[in-house]
Amino acid sequence: MEINDLTPAEARVWRAFATGTHVDFRTAGDEDPAGGGSWGPERTVRAGVLRALLLDGPRQEGEVAALSLAGARVTGTLELQYATVDHPVRLRHCHFEEAPRLYAARLREVNLSESAIPGLTAHAVRVEGVLRLTRARFGGVVRLGGAEVTGSLYLESADIHAPDTEGPVLQLNQAVLGADLWAPGLRARGEVRLTGARVAGTVNLADSVLDRPDGTALQAETLAAEADVLLRQADVRGRLEFRGARIPGRLDLSMARLANPGGTALRASSTVIGELWLRQCPKVEGTLNLRRAQVDVLFVEPEAVPDRVQLNDLTYTSLIPHEPAERRLPMLELGESYLPFTYEQLTAAYRRIGDDDAARRVQLAKQRRRRRTLPWYGRLWGHLQDVTVGYGFRPLRAGGWLLSLLAIGSVAYGLDHPAPLKPAEAPDFDPVFYTLDLLLPVISFGQENAFAPEGGHQTLAYLLIITGWILATTVITGLTRTVSRQ
Repeated sequence: MEINDLTPAEARVWRAFATGTHVDFRTAGDEDPAGGGSWGPERTVRAGVLRALLLDGPRQEGEVAALSLAGARVTGTLELQYATVDHPVRLRHCHFEEAPRLYAARLREVNLSESAIPGLTAHAVRVEGVLRLTRARFGGVVRLGGAEVTGSLYLESADIHAPDTEGPVLQLNQAVLGADLWAPGLRARGEVRLTGARVAGTVNLADSVLDRPDGTALQAETLAAEADVLLRQADVRGRLEFRGARIPGRLDLSMARLANPGGTALRASSTVIGELWLRQCPKVEGTLNLRRAQVDVLFVEPEAVPDRVQLNDLTYTSLIPHEPAERRLPMLELGESYLPFTYEQLTAAYRRIGDDDAARRVQLAKQRRRRRTLPWYGRLWGHLQDVTVGYGFRPLRAGGWLLSLLAIGSVAYGLDHPAPLKPAEAPDFDPVFYTLDLLLPVISFGQENAFAPEGGHQTLAYLLIITGWILATTVITGLTRTVSRQ
């Protein structure tokens, strides 16, 4: 392209390129690039001119050439497919009439911040530096699948709205970022796809609005982030999908609103997470799926737990904040089936912090939940164990029953002594030890075999013997369970 073919605005940009001089066409600092379609020729630059500059623009010895432009209306399509560009590209506060095409290009720093862009096609692009899309407004799909950025990708406060698109509006699947995905305040009306992405730093989506009701708002299956994934104060309408993700730091959903009524609000199954935070949140609307997840620290406040959870094979080391067992147990009751492992995990968490009383309560709740799965005779026996000694986790109940029966027997036999079998050889009758002989199936004080009750006293003796065996069996069961736990 000859310099004589350029308009005055383009000639200004052309001359500035060789020295990297910034060109700013804006007339006011608060101009809205969305209205740039009405900007006149004095600030209009053809995309073909920008392409020619980047591929074969003028150079000046001792200077670093760069395209640095603000407040321009860019007409036509900026075509850089498969191109190699060694110069920084800074097109801020610009209005693009057509979506740039950067497919498989090799670029240095790229900055399209605060611009209004119909979309972006940049599959498999490689950026040696940072890619800045800060506060950019996209009217179509942003395609960065398979992109490789050696630095960070900045999308803070960007707005993406592709009303005619059924698929993802932001495609970062299989992308590789050498630093952070920095996108606090992102607004995306449609699916954000991070499937298989590799992020060497933090994924920051704090304060973002991810809006895809009845669909997947964030698709992050097999995401690998070397630090944290932050969704603090995010507003997510749709499904959060983290199946198979690897997050050694925090998956922080503090103060976030998760809403997908009738579907899954958060799926983090088969994940490996350092810390999962659900704190100071409104109640999750939808299913919470943590099946087969491995979490070091599970920070979940009971108020955030939804009406349906899936905890099959969830493992965690610490459960915080510390809450009474009565506050944690309802979460284990929300599943469709009895899962012994979930009770064992909660028991282990309480024991690690030395709260043995809460651990016993969880084990008692486990036995009661298991009882519902048994046939009628098993449920009957279970109720008996529960009432008598609380399945061995309430041993003081056995003492209470024994003392009550001991008092009844002692009074009854004290008022009316049973006749001795052999008067000449019988020991002196003692109603207390006679009752103990009947109640305790192992210990013998020599009273039971020496006397023969009759009538109602004989019936009472049978009742004491049967009750004693039941109490002894349940106590032994409880002691065995306690020993095996320890």
